[in-house]
Amino acid sequence: MKKILLIASITVLAGIDAAAQAGEPYIHDPSTIMECDGRYYTFGTGSGGLVSADGWVWNSGGVRPGGGAAPDVIKIGDRYLVGYTTSGGGLGGNHDSRVVTMWNKTLDPDSPDFAYTEPVEVAHSEPDEDCDAIDIGFIMTPEGRLYCTYGTYFGNIRIVELDPATGGRMPGNQAADIAIDCEATKMIYRDGWYYLLGTHGTCCDGVNSTYNIVVGRSRSVTGPFLDNMGRDMLRGGGKMVIAAEERLFGAGHFGPIIIDEGVEKMSLHFEADLDRGGYSVLAIRPLLWKDGWPEAGEMLADGNYKILSRRRGYALELTVDFERAEGGFRFWFDQNKSIVVLEGQKLGDVIGGWPAGSIPVRMSDYMARPHQKWTIEAVPEAGGYLGGPYYKIVIEGTDRALAVAEGAHLETVAEFSGASRELWRIEQLIDGTYRIMPKEIPGQAGNDGRGQAGNDGRGQAGNDRLCLVSVADSTPGLGRFDFCSDNCKWDLKRH
Repeated sequence: MKKILLIASITVLAGIDAAAQAGEPYIHDPSTIMECDGRYYTFGTGSGGLVSADGWVWNSGGVRPGGGAAPDVIKIGDRYLVGYTTSGGGLGGNHDSRVVTMWNKTLDPDSPDFAYTEPVEVAHSEPDEDCDAIDIGFIMTPEGRLYCTYGTYFGNIRIVELDPATGGRMPGNQAADIAIDCEATKMIYRDGWYYLLGTHGTCCDGVNSTYNIVVGRSRSVTGPFLDNMGRDMLRGGGKMVIAAEERLFGAGHFGPIIIDEGVEKMSLHFEADLDRGGYSVLAIRPLLWKDGWPEAGEMLADGNYKILSRRRGYALELTVDFERAEGGFRFWFDQNKSIVVLEGQKLGDVIGGWPAGSIPVRMSDYMARPHQKWTIEAVPEAGGYLGGPYYKIVIEGTDRALAVAEGAHLETVAEFSGASRELWRIEQLIDGTYRIMPKEIPGQAGNDGRGQAGNDGRGQAGNDRLCLVSVADSTPGLGRFDFCSDNCKWDLKRH
């Protein structure tokens, strides 16, 4: 973060794409998202922050004193440690800056326990130093050691060790240089590797900001951090994680979110959202892992899909009689006859033979038949979950919707009504496949999969959460999510 960006309250725009979060998600330099007492919080540059009851609709409401820039948050035990920067990065016109931390028992400003401690300095930089002490990022190692990274483009990125009991700097610890040519760094640990994610490019220029997020990794928390080509981040290396999208520019300030085993997400800001007047907004994307490297997934776009089980590759379809398409067996080619292009089977050819009421579903070979073609469409007004809206899943060209019946059985209803049992949570997994969960199962408590955030934002899996599974080659149903089982994974392919 190189400059202060103050954002006033802005009227919600109609018809906003699901690329950004719903509500008024206006923020710059968002901290790692934390869950506290059933709500989600993130803080930004300036003062305050955003709050969400479901992780999809965000509005102002987070409270953080001290102003300054580019905060971060981590939960340690039953307390929240908040860090931010008092100056630097253009806030004071030079590199004279301080990184401070403070504690709170809760992030809910309406709680009687809400009270921040006095800030404590953990790092600073001098006006002419080759580091700008700004843009803090916390990490807790598997051994329980607490570190923070800081720094901007105006010099080196550094790391120092903090005391997890006090939030202050560990006595005698010396800062180490770990990267250049980036800022807003955040470190995560996975499978024996420390990954350093930094924001590269130019900042604070709206639609002209070139911000993008890059990554390097090391076996040590202090580096060296090398990218996929072996380039050291201390020499400008870094593998791309996410950059601009078609209507969103300036991707920066990575934050990790672990929902479940195999279900990870990343928070960030886009410095300019064209659909929201070019303002800086909070965004959440799936976090994928490919060949040991993180990269951003994409929001699921409305469209026509075939829904294929990773178990065998069979397609989800209506349980209706298979009707033969025109064509038949043609092997011997007659050179005296001209080729006539055949039409594929159309909805109008078969829908008259379908039952009028509820129709169950099954799995079978994909044959490009109308009863195998689905339209997936976001229903933003139905709310959502952390990072996405609920979706309806209907047979293409109809309003016949996939739903959950009593007893957790699958069916399709003749017409989508917007009922909770007809709404679906669809999340991309770290391997690129999808988990599909009903919002509600009739006769059971909620199936929203809400987790309680831990030190690393990790959610604890609920025993009652059920997802769409292929329990046999021809039988779909609902079952507990198991990332290690292909029964729970689906490929959504455009057709």
